[in-house]
Amino acid sequence: MPASNYYLEHWMDEIHLHGVKKTVVSTQTKYQKIDIVDTSNYGRCLFLDERMQSSEKDSFIYHEALVHPPLLLHPDPKKVMIVGGGEGETLRDILKHKSVKQAVMVDIDKQLVDFCRKELPEWAGGAFTDKRSKVLYMDARTYLEKSKEKFDVIIIDLTEPIEGGPSFKLYTREFYQLLHSRLTEHGIITLQAGTTRVHDTDMLTSIAKTIACAFPVVNIYQVIIPSFGLPWGFIMGSKTYDPLTYSPAQIDHLIRKRGLKKLEFYDGITHLGMFCLPKFLRRDFEKQQRVITDQKLMTAKFA
Repeated sequence: MPASNYYLEHWMDEIHLHGVKKTVVSTQTKYQKIDIVDTSNYGRCLFLDERMQSSEKDSFIYHEALVHPPLLLHPDPKKVMIVGGGEGETLRDILKHKSVKQAVMVDIDKQLVDFCRKELPEWAGGAFTDKRSKVLYMDARTYLEKSKEKFDVIIIDLTEPIEGGPSFKLYTREFYQLLHSRLTEHGIITLQAGTTRVHDTDMLTSIAKTIACAFPVVNIYQVIIPSFGLPWGFIMGSKTYDPLTYSPAQIDHLIRKRGLKKLEFYDGITHLGMFCLPKFLRRDFEKQQRVITDQKLMTAKFA
């Protein structure tokens, strides 16, 4: 059935149109605009503030890239935190690792999580009711400042740091220093950090430079997510482990050892490809001098 209308997604000075068969949810919460729509090409999709977050057809790419590299590189991840994570797919993929005894998800927007649990229940795959899951609805930075808990891996699954958005203060030097203090000896963080398209890497490289103020090992990596319409960047910050030192065979061995039999995107060859960056992106990261701080929030404008 052809699309009856189109969803217009804004990205800087361009727009992406998605053919829409049905609008399931369209509402404004205290923190962000939520749209859940059935699209022609990508099935049911979640948009936040008019930007694609997850799609039925290809969200496995995003979540496998975000979750499995840090959990596999850590030798024994038992306790994991998610900053954000609304629809529950990050939580679902973390719980595929049998070593994980507890996964703490802290998302500020309970309405978002409630809508996702109602309209996208299969995306979480029962993760919200797993006995290892703990879901809290509050500001993640406040939670970490007040808590003394330590985590083996912290995964940041947030919208981009757009000025005035709900995630902006979770991309600063001070926040990454806080994360470092809440990680165990071999702790690792990962996050998505915006597009890697040529001449549009300022947000990604600024975030990477900011993370480098807190972590000794910092790596950018990228994937192609068709529903996003742009090449997409992720960042890993580690106290110890460098993803560039692992061969495809070593990654495949870790996947088998952890019993991850149903991955559709990530394996050893994919790992190698994700971390092999093009020359322009390596150059932009080396040239970047900007560090985002609590005091410079108002000057860090990313559209």
